Amino acid sequence: MLRAENGKSAPSPNPDLLVRGGFTDEVDGFWVYALSAASPDAFQVCANGNQADIVLIVSGLHSGLIHATWGEGWRSRSVEWREWAKGCAMHVFANGSLLKEPQTGARKVRFCDG
Repeated sequence: MLRAENGKSAPSPNPDLLVRGGFTDEVDGFWVYALSAASPDAFQVCANGNQADIVLIVSGLHSGLIHATWGEGWRSRSVEWREWAKGCAMHVFANGSLLKEPQTGARKVRFCDG
């Protein structure tokens, strides 16, 4: 479960959807959902437990022609941030793990262990 900076749990994703896990950038929490139960060809990422706030949809998993479609309000993020978020989402989709962002001194270090 994601934890907010104040130590409280972030909203839980809808249990009816196919939740793979989540990650955070220390500002927002992101949940990764498979789009089908059997051999999904795509997944989506939603922000802060709000399924209407679609951050990213990644399709083409079977063909290998991976295509990322960014949600409104998220496509204006920096290229670096979008690459980081897409990499973390792919890692969570494949591994079902909950990623965390460690701190190194006063500088934030983003990583995806995968």
